[in-house]
Amino acid sequence: MKLYTRLILFSLGFAVIACEAPDELTAKKAELQELKGKAAQLKSEIDVLEKEIATIDPDFAKSNRKSVLVTSIKPENGGFEHYIEVTGSVLSKKNVNISGEVSGSIQEVRGTEGMRVSKGQILAVIDAETIQRNIDELEKQMELAKIVFEKQERLWKQEIGTEIQYLEAKNRMETLEKSLAGLNTQRDRATVRAPFSGSIEAVLVRLGELVQPGTPMFQIVGDSDLFIEADLSERYVSVVKHGDEVKLTFPSLGKELTSKITSVGGVINPNNRTFKVEIMLPASKDIKPNMVSVLKIQDYENPKAIYIPIYLIQRDSKGEYVYVIDGGVSKKKYVTSGMTYNQKTEVKEGLDGTEILVDKGFNEVGDGNPVTITK
Repeated sequence: MKLYTRLILFSLGFAVIACEAPDELTAKKAELQELKGKAAQLKSEIDVLEKEIATIDPDFAKSNRKSVLVTSIKPENGGFEHYIEVTGSVLSKKNVNISGEVSGSIQEVRGTEGMRVSKGQILAVIDAETIQRNIDELEKQMELAKIVFEKQERLWKQEIGTEIQYLEAKNRMETLEKSLAGLNTQRDRATVRAPFSGSIEAVLVRLGELVQPGTPMFQIVGDSDLFIEADLSERYVSVVKHGDEVKLTFPSLGKELTSKITSVGGVINPNNRTFKVEIMLPASKDIKPNMVSVLKIQDYENPKAIYIPIYLIQRDSKGEYVYVIDGGVSKKKYVTSGMTYNQKTEVKEGLDGTEILVDKGFNEVGDGNPVTITK
């Protein structure tokens, strides 16, 4: 009976506490809301007072500015180089079309596209039957002319016959010799050979096709004598010289080379105001004609330069400036910039290299703004 009474009393007490808890929570929330309203009103009144005082006292305005979170960077000191960058194309001085030198039909085509050939290798054979018949006929005439000349020469030495007979026999034999040599040369030209070692880029004739002197038959590109040709702006005509070093990059190969300028054009193209330069290339199985290359030619160097990232330099009506940090405050400092390369700009005047510059956050600060440096 006592236990039952205690349970009843405990249940009643818990019910009373449960009823009181919601009332207390509601009161606290109401009190919090009231305090927030007062805080907002106080902040508004503080802002109004700060503005009124700042209008009267400029020093108060500066000291009351909020600190801006920024990162810092120091100017770089050392060698600064500037390069002219242009795109060039790989060419070959041995990129030629081989043409037929005699008339006739193609009897044999030995060359194929992409085939590697050596100097003197046979590429095609042109029908030379007519030439061969003429050679055979002349050889017979030559035999007779030689016999006649030899006999006439013996008689002339014996002082028999006239001098004119001797000279006519000699002249006929020499004329036939020259004609025979010419026909032999034509017969040799009926065999088309590679003029140098390289690769066949195109075969322009077919078996049985009739060709004439000057008909293109093969396009051959040599292994050597590769060079790069590029167009430079007229503004660099007094900067770029024969023998200047050039850094070459081949994007398709991921390859870099160093060479020198071997030829500088002496004429300005009136259409685009450029002049041509040539750079010889060493022999390489990877570099092919018509491949694209990026040329870097140095036109400026300062071994004792001060340079900074280009994005830090801003401009106003007075000129170019950067923000430096001095005593926890950002200060505008005017500079004179020089050459720009690879996102770096040389500073000619305005910095001594020991300053601390505002880096990230540079566009959020002003002259005299308190700053906090963070990593």
